[in-house]
Amino acid sequence: MLLPALIMLLLFHAYPLWGIAIAFVDFNPFKGLTGSQFVGLANFERFFAAPNAVSLFRNTLVIAIGKIIAGQLVALVFALTLHQVRARLFKRSVQTATTLPHFLSWIIVGGVMVQVLSSTGIVNKPITALGLPAIRFLGEPALFPWTMIGLETWKEFGWGAVLYLAALTAINPELYEAAAVDGAGRWKRMRHITIPGISPTIILLSCLSLGGILNAGFEQILVLINPITYRTGDILDTFVYRRGLLAADFSLGTAVGLFRSVIGLGLVLLSWWLAGKLANYRIF
Repeated sequence: MLLPALIMLLLFHAYPLWGIAIAFVDFNPFKGLTGSQFVGLANFERFFAAPNAVSLFRNTLVIAIGKIIAGQLVALVFALTLHQVRARLFKRSVQTATTLPHFLSWIIVGGVMVQVLSSTGIVNKPITALGLPAIRFLGEPALFPWTMIGLETWKEFGWGAVLYLAALTAINPELYEAAAVDGAGRWKRMRHITIPGISPTIILLSCLSLGGILNAGFEQILVLINPITYRTGDILDTFVYRRGLLAADFSLGTAVGLFRSVIGLGLVLLSWWLAGKLANYRIF
């Protein structure tokens, strides 16, 4: 039973690791990997010497960290609010409606958002009707990162609230009944019972999210970015795509991707360590 999974693991995950060596050679597709000239760390030096290297790191960190903070916060507030709803049909309907965008591709969502956030879209129509200039959400470099954070939060907060809602169901209902008998109102019950009851889950998800600090959302940025917003919206993943694939600079693209993967591995290990220390979570 394990053989198909083992074959897939070796074929699609272990064997491609041989391609990491492209980062250390001046890769020529006609000569192959073994026939290309070895250049050591020259490709890494080329990237760090590039004028946009700093902005790529800054954009990646700003967008990724913003998505983590906003996503966790909105998902938590939404879960706490929905947990207070007693009408089961309404509660399930809202949860389904807010979870649905998670399953939609950014190709679909991005196409819709381009129309919604355009100068003549439904968001800008009330603004222009008041005589104010239209807001260029996808064309203004200063607004672009915050637009990406907002769209990602809107798309994923319903799915992110699922774990919080599951944690809320594990709280003993008798605690709420005892607190109500003692005169505790809704907000005091939330403050002294609900939030402490799910605090291990909050800490765990916050720690594990550290592993995605360099994951700013390749598909979303690729669909919505344009040359005007490269200054604040271009991230490591889109840079690798343009230089490594479109410009056929395979060595540089592999070097940047390898560097990002190594940093990501360190962050994942750090997140596991923090989860074990702060939330007593162990995976092995």
